[in-house]
Amino acid sequence: MDLFNDLPTPDVDWYPDWLEPAAATRALTQLIDEVAWRQDVIGTPAGRVPLPRLTAWQGEPDAVYVYSGIRNIPQPWTPTVAELKAAVEVACDARFNSVLINRYRSGTDSMGWHADKEPELGLHPVIASVSLGVARTFDLRHNKTGVVQSFSLKGGSLLVMKGNTQAEWRHRVPKEPRVAGERINLTFRWVTSRAPVRS
Repeated sequence: MDLFNDLPTPDVDWYPDWLEPAAATRALTQLIDEVAWRQDVIGTPAGRVPLPRLTAWQGEPDAVYVYSGIRNIPQPWTPTVAELKAAVEVACDARFNSVLINRYRSGTDSMGWHADKEPELGLHPVIASVSLGVARTFDLRHNKTGVVQSFSLKGGSLLVMKGNTQAEWRHRVPKEPRVAGERINLTFRWVTSRAPVRS
């Protein structure tokens, strides 16, 4: 009997070689130039500090999204993002009206433990994550058991989180100081048009 059969597993679809290497490299270069990157700040017990990464929010005009006290007003789709969105929708058999784009400039940029479970995402959101550039570790940790499942998200990969993943798991991109090079991650999602206004 396999003693690990009863361990929880997140509801994800994993396509490590979703894009051809040349297409992934081309998309990375295009996104660095065409996206309007910004440096957001968040509130912490020590005061307001810059996010350890650059971000951008694109989507349909009503796809307003609030997380960590940051109110994201969508910028229009840029050409490369729109092309990736169309391909991701085919792969996932789902529709997306927005995308959060994170730019990790080196291994010291990161994202802490969190779940994407804001009300405007719905109860069982489908979130499609496209990675470009250097490989970075992506951890999923089960809320009740603490079980961690890790993926190496290399350039050209697609990871789709769905079902109860956001309700039952948290995820992060930890700091990896030894990693050199940039990574861009696009997380496509559907945001309801009745997003609550929160401070």
